Amino acid sequence: MTLPPYADILGLSVETDETGAPRLVMPFSDDVVGRPGFLHGGAIGGLLEMAAIVALMFALEAEGGGRIKPINVTVDYMRGGREKPTLAQGIVTRLGTRVANVEAVAWQDERERPIAAARMNYLIVRDQGTNMVSTATGSVSG
Repeated sequence: MTLPPYADILGLSVETDETGAPRLVMPFSDDVVGRPGFLHGGAIGGLLEMAAIVALMFALEAEGGGRIKPINVTVDYMRGGREKPTLAQGIVTRLGTRVANVEAVAWQDERERPIAAARMNYLIVRDQGTNMVSTATGSVSG
């Protein structure tokens, strides 16, 4: 999976968890520092957005692909990120025909102690040729 260019600036890499779902890792570096010794809130927010995008694209690929456009993003900062790698993972909570809801969480030492979480909504444009049932006509395309 190819990450958006912003992921390169953050130094993100993709790994998989025990279930095979994608998870992002952001190393601590000068590019993501805020006040001394802490991650910048924008870097954390960017990591969460990238985690949501990766999770959503992973889910869409399983259904034939598509393009996405963010509708809104809400980030809750819970504690300061320190000088260590940060992990994040998105979870698609609803994948509809035109809209998707995604949650993402970022943590460092323990997933049960997140440093931030986000909720995002995306507009979806499905790729042509996917097996979709039209609710207007009842016909199947693809």
